[in-house]
Amino acid sequence: MADGSVDILKDARAKAYATALADLNPAQPELFQSNTMWPIFERLRKEDPVHFTAESEYGPYWSITKYNDIMAVDTNHQVFSSEGGITIATQDGDEGPLPMFIAMDPPKHDVQRKTVSPAVSPMNLAILEPLIRERAAKILDSLPIGEEFDWVDKVSMELTAMTLATLFDMPQEDRRKLTYWSDVVTAVPGHGLIDTLEQKMQIFIDYHAYFTELWNQRVNAEPAGDLISMLAHGPETRNMSPREYFGNIVLLTVGGNDTTRNTITGSVLALNQNPDQYAKLRANPDLIPSMVSETIRWQTPLAHMRRIATQDFEMGGKTIKKGDKVVMWYVSGNRDDEVIHDPDSYIIDRERPRQHISFGFGIHRCVGNRLAELQLKIIWEEILKRFPDIQVVSEPKRVFSTFVKGYESMKVIIPTRL
Repeated sequence: MADGSVDILKDARAKAYATALADLNPAQPELFQSNTMWPIFERLRKEDPVHFTAESEYGPYWSITKYNDIMAVDTNHQVFSSEGGITIATQDGDEGPLPMFIAMDPPKHDVQRKTVSPAVSPMNLAILEPLIRERAAKILDSLPIGEEFDWVDKVSMELTAMTLATLFDMPQEDRRKLTYWSDVVTAVPGHGLIDTLEQKMQIFIDYHAYFTELWNQRVNAEPAGDLISMLAHGPETRNMSPREYFGNIVLLTVGGNDTTRNTITGSVLALNQNPDQYAKLRANPDLIPSMVSETIRWQTPLAHMRRIATQDFEMGGKTIKKGDKVVMWYVSGNRDDEVIHDPDSYIIDRERPRQHISFGFGIHRCVGNRLAELQLKIIWEEILKRFPDIQVVSEPKRVFSTFVKGYESMKVIIPTRL
């Protein structure tokens, strides 16, 4: 199955199957932090794939847990709207949730997405590739040999922050601000990073001020190829409100940061837990692209997306009512054995490795998915040139979140260089 100790998972399975079906509530961050949500999703896929949770800390919501049902919701934006937010936990301030194009429906969504998409076009990725490779090489060459260190901090965060800072055309010395702000956006108060919602809002003031300054610089300069300039000069975005601009910055920060970095970490963990697959990869580095896709499925760096029903809708013999919150559990869809063969196993040479739901489907499919794959491909090409092995030395510390399925830290040792 997934990683985690056998006993803990056995207890979690017993609890999941002993709970009354109507009372099952997968949206508990502690389950994701302990990696024990799997049995709940397994049961829901089997017994109640369109499941209503009447009471949770996020209010009532529907869980969509099977691959094809998730795809049906994700590709039907007329019935399942993104307006107002994409996570089960919507933190409404005085003015409501921040507007951002992922939390919009057409036509506004389409024109805003189109404005920034050239930054991750195939042409731009070809330009970025040598720079990402040079940075990956430098990061890996600086790692200690034979000493324990945190892979998340030294590698995963570094490479993704460097790439994102380049896309924003901001100083590289400020790149870790992006990591910090990205973590604050999705952090739950009282679980490490921030203590209160007020503290979070205070950090947002600094975050907002930094990117307002970048906007002011770019709007008064000639149009350029970075994300800020594209927003400042795009005909559909140059007149957006400061809140909407900031909302899109938050989206691009989290989207460009959390997902790739957690999959880089997840790849090292998955290969450690599956030494036969690690041996297969070392014997045949041509499997890297396939391994990257399998890791993105296995990791599922964003566990869910949510929608709001715009009308009553029949699904799986249930009636989803207009206004209901509908949660697509990508993390569950990626383990659906009716679509994916042996989904709990990590198999780097699957026949169809790109058959996963981690990037979403339809109009909201991840705009930076090819950049994510590129960074993962490059880091592993460079790892295999240098290190015969990377050993995970203890259970990683996972994020307390039902949205970001990721890692706070993971201790590793690299025994030797090639």
